Amino acid sequence: MGRGMTLGVIGLLFGLVGVMALAAGLYTPDKPRAQLEADYATPPSKFVWAGGMRLHVRETGPAAGPAVIMLHGFGSSLFTWEAWSAGLSDAYRVIRFDLPGFGLTGPDPTGDYSDARGLQVLTALMEVLSVETAALIGNSLGGKWAWMFAAENPRCVSKLILVAPDGFATSLFRYGQKNKAPLVARLLPYALPNFLVRRILAAAFGDPAALTNAMIERYRDMMRAPGNRGATLARMEQIDVERPDALLAAIKAPTLLVWGDKDMLIPIGNLSHYLALIPGGRSVVFPDLGHLPQEEAPVQSLAPVRAFLDRSI
Repeated sequence: MGRGMTLGVIGLLFGLVGVMALAAGLYTPDKPRAQLEADYATPPSKFVWAGGMRLHVRETGPAAGPAVIMLHGFGSSLFTWEAWSAGLSDAYRVIRFDLPGFGLTGPDPTGDYSDARGLQVLTALMEVLSVETAALIGNSLGGKWAWMFAAENPRCVSKLILVAPDGFATSLFRYGQKNKAPLVARLLPYALPNFLVRRILAAAFGDPAALTNAMIERYRDMMRAPGNRGATLARMEQIDVERPDALLAAIKAPTLLVWGDKDMLIPIGNLSHYLALIPGGRSVVFPDLGHLPQEEAPVQSLAPVRAFLDRSI
């Protein structure tokens, strides 16, 4: 999900219900890692050591096919790409992983949640998996890492697909300033009631009716993996936003921007800024979708992505 607006939504909702939740006895402990891995790390899941971390990875499709690496957003996991992965794995070597501090990867032992550390982990994973060149697909925070990596490693990126990417300043996170997590967000490690997760996720959908109970349970379980909520707070404290103009202008890979017109987390107004800065960038906008088109309407949203990727085959 989106970093700036998402944290604002989380902070507001915790401010409204956090104290009440604790008072009502809604303390929410972590789930045992063994239980989570038994439930969610079924094949084709595997754990790969890269960058000094044990990363939860799923790899599908022909090993000799063109590589596609998928990077999820803030508070999410590799499961956000389940449908898109299935729709691409006939022809592509699809690799997705839980970013540091999320999903079954869990906290980074270095305690470093900067963008630079994230790119270091991505680079290490590509080396371990012997991927020299890949198309990158990134949503939100993952979108920011994707375009940063593409700008800094042009020979390693064949194509770039950015789904409502993060990268510009917001009212909460301003350029050149060290930022702090809202005080109310510090309730996150203690109270995570189901209804609160539902409200947070509903903000990421153009049509909240598309949000299923299974999605809510999965997101909540991933947030309850040991150490993840503490890692989320640490990441909030380490956000340092720099102007993206120079890096975006340095991108060489053909780029497609995908956005839902009803995105409440990262405003679609940012799309024009990306198109003005990324050389030759093109876009597709879905009028009725929100911040997670890959989950809200996977068949519809994958179609232009697949067409864009297939031009390279």
